[in-house]
Amino acid sequence: MPVGPGTFGELKRPTGIGVKRVLIVDDSHAIQRLLGHALESDPRLRVVGIAKDAYDAREQIRNLEPDVVVLDVEMPRMSGLDFLERIMRLRPMPVVMFSSVTQNGSDAAIRALALGAVDCVAKPNMGITRETLGDLADRVFAAANAGVLKPAPLPTESTRKLARDAVPSGRPPRHAILIGSSTGGVAAVEIVLRGLPADCPPVVVAQHMPESYLESFAIRLNGLLPQVVQLAEHGMPLKSGHIYLSPGGHAHTGVNFEKGRFSTVAIDAPKRNGHCPSVDVLFQSAVGFADRVVATILTGLGKDGAEGMKQLRSAGAYCIGQDEASCVVYGMPRAAADLDALDEQLPLNGIADAIVSAADQRAGKRIAG
Repeated sequence: MPVGPGTFGELKRPTGIGVKRVLIVDDSHAIQRLLGHALESDPRLRVVGIAKDAYDAREQIRNLEPDVVVLDVEMPRMSGLDFLERIMRLRPMPVVMFSSVTQNGSDAAIRALALGAVDCVAKPNMGITRETLGDLADRVFAAANAGVLKPAPLPTESTRKLARDAVPSGRPPRHAILIGSSTGGVAAVEIVLRGLPADCPPVVVAQHMPESYLESFAIRLNGLLPQVVQLAEHGMPLKSGHIYLSPGGHAHTGVNFEKGRFSTVAIDAPKRNGHCPSVDVLFQSAVGFADRVVATILTGLGKDGAEGMKQLRSAGAYCIGQDEASCVVYGMPRAAADLDALDEQLPLNGIADAIVSAADQRAGKRIAG
């Protein structure tokens, strides 16, 4: 149903310039009201409608033209994921998913982000109250200002099998690829990784997301890509044809290079720029052997990774940033560009080729030298 000003309390302000229109889609009346109160308490947001299921939401999207949709994963008649897929195919727009923190909820959250959802908010374990919703309004406002990334087509099973069979083993890699991303990063990281060859140098990824989601992300990527994908652990030797995701939690992930071999390092430190894993921590860990690194900073809110990338570039790494037009949120790459930390900025679909080219050129120089 459409709602008017004051529905969720005494706030009675008009929708003005810059105020973002929100549609809530959830079958629970209690959750509808809690979400409504949490969002309407922010003067930048206005809840213009509430839908009880996907069919109701479809009509309200058409009639109300919201700037952003907050969509529950579990709903009657049509699941939130199925509805999200239809939205992205027929009328792409910013969507924030609302998901449980169970394993099934984590799997659903990763699938939603891969389908093109801008963000996924975990339902608090201790129950949903106005207090436990935390930074929901900030995240919904950021999503309303974000772009929408269309997911890439999935590789076929035969392509995955042939490519995985081609991955070599036992040869110490000469270079490492480091990737940092945040909002919009699940789909962006997938697109970049799909463009890398099966025998690519080892890749270490710091993606901002709840710890409970990262295992699901690794499982998803492992099913899509020819490379072996796993969560990083302290002291893991880095191998060609392998991708390592920083697991987050209470430790950041860094990279070490000693006696001709790369390995992962767990770095026990407070959140950096509000995040664990932090992109800055990952990038700064590699400054001592920067000439062996190709670093990429992708879509994301804030500036995490910008300072680390500046240090990497100054020390000899090749640094690539995603361009504004292809970013869901042009925050982290913009911050890196503002610090003159990038060798080039590219659209998302050109980044994988640039990574491969930079790694090949560095390998050639090292052999020639």
